[in-house]
Formats: sequence, C-alpha cells, structure tokens
Amino acid sequence: MSDALKTDLILPFQLDEANLRGRLVRLHETYGETIKNHGYPTPVSRLLGECLALAAVLAGALKYDGLFTLQIQSDGPVSLMVVDIASTGELRATARFDAEKVADAENKEGGDVPRLLGKGQLVFTVDQGADMERYQGMVALTGETLADCADEYFTRSEQIETAIQLVARPDATDGPAAAALMIQRMPEGVANDQITDSVDTAEEHWNRAVILLKSATAEELTDESLPPEDLLYRLYHQEGVKAYPAKKLVFKCRCSRDKVRATLASFPKAEVAELKEDGRVTVTCQFCGLDYLFEEDDVDALHS
Repeated sequence: MSDALKTDLILPFQLDEANLRGRLVRLHETYGETIKNHGYPTPVSRLLGECLALAAVLAGALKYDGLFTLQIQSDGPVSLMVVDIASTGELRATARFDAEKVADAENKEGGDVPRLLGKGQLVFTVDQGADMERYQGMVALTGETLADCADEYFTRSEQIETAIQLVARPDATDGPAAAALMIQRMPEGVANDQITDSVDTAEEHWNRAVILLKSATAEELTDESLPPEDLLYRLYHQEGVKAYPAKKLVFKCRCSRDKVRATLASFPKAEVAELKEDGRVTVTCQFCGLDYLFEEDDVDALHS
C-alpha cells in the first residue's frame, strides 16, 4: 500500500453541477497515536475519534494562521474532550471520563450525545495570536450525534445548510480509523460559472447529495486501499465532483519539559510540595501520555 493512500488528510472538493462544496477527512495514524497511550474504553475512543474528524472537517473550512480548538464540556460520563489543530496540520486530542459511568451508559438506549455526553456545549475557537481577534463559535449539545450538533451550529449561527457524516472505528482490523464527510450549499451565484439553479432544481441537487453522503459506509470512508479521490468520484461523479489539493495532518503534541516546568513554577510552592511522592513530582501530559519527572532538586529550584 502506498504512503499516499495512508496519508491523514483534509480533502476539499466541489460539486459543480450541484453548486455544493465539501470536505473529506481521513484519520489513521493520527487517530491511533491519539488514543494509544491512554487506555480509553472503546466508547470513549470512538467518541474522541468522531471529535477528531469533526474538528478536522471544521478547521478545513477556515483560513487561519494559528490554532483551531474544538472543546466539549458536559455533565455526562465523558465530561471533557479537546482537539486542537495547528494551521500547519499538527493535531492532538484528549478526553476526560468516568469509567464506571461510561460502562453504565453502554447499556442505555439512545445516541452517543445523550448517553455519553449529556448536557453541555460544543465550542470551537480560532486563535491567531495576541495581535489578532479571537473567533469563537458555540452550540449546545443537541440531537443524538456529534454530527447533529454540528448541523445545528451551521443552521443557527452560520445559516449555511450543511450535512455531515462522522465515523470512528477504534477497533478496526487495520488499526484505528476515523473519517468525516461534509457537504454545504454554496452561496447563490458562487461557482459553476455564476449560474444559479431554480429553487426546485437546487433543492433536488441538495437532497440527492445528502442521500449519497449518507450512503457512504463506514468501511468506504475509512478504507486505506480506496484513494479518497476515487471515493468522491464513486459518490458524486454525476454531480461533477472536483477535488482540490489535500492538506496533510500529523499527530504532534506541543508539550515540553520547559512548558511543564513553567506551569509548575506558576503554582504556589505549597501546592507543588503536595504533588511530591518520595521527593519527586511526576507530571503526565494529558494529550500524549508522556511523563515528565522532576527530582527533588528540580522541584526546589522552581521557586528559587
């Protein structure tokens, strides 16, 4: 299998005949690296995989130079999920959960949002540095799935008709795999040589495109042997699908010993002392699982 097929990516595309745009996201190695050191229960790994794919497909719609962050806070068994994606394509993610409540939730009926998340908010921000205004979007956790939440956001806040399919397969035979497929109606008069369809024709195009989106199986969306452009052609060849250059995604954590040291130094000396075990302090990165060990002399030097 070629490396090109295994690349984790965001692939923008356009449906000329239907005057729609979209993005396809595929995550393999990045998803695997995200969950491998944490021992997440399968439901948490699945939900975090969908969150990764959703963050990537949303970030792919924006032009930014900095950091895109998607965060979900809730009162359910999975109380926190965070994904951030740098404009350079580097991503990482983490989740906080109650293992007993997650196990109990698996025996309940309903979608992942009501069972695993409960009530809360999905928030995404774009941070381009101190000199740029921070952009933020927010929506309540509604519906049965994360895709439902995203649809709600675009309908209410952006007023852009959007359809999204999210897939996460943490236990796939060939390794963890996640994907997202999203289509959106383009503003009237944009694309297709400025030709606008009648209302009835535009609605017909949209309904067909949504049906085709929902027809894509989890296996198709995550199949490493099926090139992403071929998948799009299989679904939308009659709609005049045109793919644009893909953006590559890689897993990379931004933690470092210096950053952890600075964080510890910002805490009162008494609080840091309470973290000691046998005179040492160990800090574990919530994103990559890497342990940072500070010996007693290192700890004493924090506030010297």
